[in-house]
Amino acid sequence: AKCKYSHSAPDDPIVHYQHPGRSHRHDFFGAEETNAFSTAEQLLESPTTCDKPADLAAYWQPTLYDHNEIVEPLELNAYYRAAPGVDPETVVPFPFGMELIAGDQTITTASEMDDAAGWVCGSSTRLGTEPLDCPATAPLHMVLTFPDCWNGTAVRSDDFRSHAAYSDMGRCPDGYPVHVPQLTMSIKSPISGTGHDLKLASGNVHSAHGDFLNSWDMEGLEREVRQCI
Repeated sequence: AKCKYSHSAPDDPIVHYQHPGRSHRHDFFGAEETNAFSTAEQLLESPTTCDKPADLAAYWQPTLYDHNEIVEPLELNAYYRAAPGVDPETVVPFPFGMELIAGDQTITTASEMDDAAGWVCGSSTRLGTEPLDCPATAPLHMVLTFPDCWNGTAVRSDDFRSHAAYSDMGRCPDGYPVHVPQLTMSIKSPISGTGHDLKLASGNVHSAHGDFLNSWDMEGLEREVRQCI
């Protein structure tokens, strides 16, 4: 799904639910009415910036700054697939209302980062821990990959993470028996060339992270999973 930029706000309906202004600044895509009070049920009634009408989900990530100036993102591409090594026949749609986080806002050094978050130029698959000097034909993207294994019971957890996990070589860890789609968000920014001084609203560029709230029209999501995955 390709989703245009919707709006920005210091809100996070997962980590700071019902506390507007408590979060660092985020850029939102998909459901246009996403705010600190949003629930999946409410977002079913929201317009969407995504090119698939059934994709009413909310996607967000920290705002990027260049020389302390806000960088307005261009678009988000959301890729849904079977994770590497996973039998596509075993993949089931995300449950309605599922909350997922990729990356970690507390990370401060490149050595702490893993493949869940990073930076690329254009559609490159070579994930870097630092933003690159990208050509104008392939500007900078933040890339975030979300957990693809679910515990089968909870759509959220107190620590915002423990209800989901990552597969390894096609296998989910104990306690996470359900394969859901592997969601990868790629956020395109109008950044290319040299001379940039980049940081995120959450901290330095190593704090790259993002959030997903599943408010898809479920018939539409089930159809996409069945036909495309």
